[in-house]
Amino acid sequence: MANALTVPRLRSDDLPIAISAGFVLVILALGSVYTLATLGTAPLLTPNYLLTQLQTGAFLGIVAAGMMMVILLGHIDLSVPWTMTAAAMMATTVGGPGAIPTGLAVGLLVGLFNGFGVAYLRIPSMIFTLGVDSVMRGLMVAHTGGFSPVTESTPLMRYLASDRILGVPVAIFVWAAVSVVIAAMLSRTAFGKSIYATGNREAAAYLSGIRTRWVIVGAFVVSGLCAALAGILLAGYSAKAYQGMGNAYLLPAIAAVVIGGTHILGGRGRFIGTVVGVILIVLLNSVLSIMQMPEAGRQIIYGLVIIVMLLVYGRTAKVTS
Repeated sequence: MANALTVPRLRSDDLPIAISAGFVLVILALGSVYTLATLGTAPLLTPNYLLTQLQTGAFLGIVAAGMMMVILLGHIDLSVPWTMTAAAMMATTVGGPGAIPTGLAVGLLVGLFNGFGVAYLRIPSMIFTLGVDSVMRGLMVAHTGGFSPVTESTPLMRYLASDRILGVPVAIFVWAAVSVVIAAMLSRTAFGKSIYATGNREAAAYLSGIRTRWVIVGAFVVSGLCAALAGILLAGYSAKAYQGMGNAYLLPAIAAVVIGGTHILGGRGRFIGTVVGVILIVLLNSVLSIMQMPEAGRQIIYGLVIIVMLLVYGRTAKVTS
């Protein structure tokens, strides 16, 4: 009888997702109450407003998808801001049919360089990728002479970032396609299983026959490509590339991955959690914008969210382990 009445318990990987989903509902409720009281309407509950927010959130979602691959290994990629910017600037500089391939090539090269430095030179990822970000910033300043580029995004870039299909922004479809690829890669391929194994314990994974250095390089390549794609889309949405266009995406991307339950030390996390984390960040940012919260306040809130979630998930991991 006792067994028949037992309530199924959430897995440790499911709990952060459930918490994040709960916060999404809370943000929607509180934001709607606030807008009703101040504006007399509740735009957060209208489909068109939500689709518009998810359209801009798609850029963050793509960055977070790549960031999750690296965090699952217990590493971090701080070169994302200027990888996005460099990819966008080079894509708009080349223009024409070669614009998007050129931007993606920038992400590929940055990812390969980051992976080589972390996997083969054994330099801590936080230090190495921060240095690469600085190098990319210097290269782009030299490329533009320190001024805003006068180039424009291509029609295809603008279509992918700004147009709609049956009322749904194309950018959301791009995010969905990237999400399907990453989710399948993590759950159904040997590479994905190797990422989890390497993130849990790299030495043990190496002794079991996994080529851990290649796994690390591969994860950083995926992160670089995702950052480059997000930069290309952002340039299409803005109709041009500009200095520092990726700076606002680093901390929210890390926050989305951590909020979604991916362990910051690697080895544990589900991609659906990152998607929920992105939606939470997008809606939170929308509410803060409506409240006219300054950028400094938003950064403080992002930081506090990461700290609180780390404390909650860290304590949960200790209890369940």
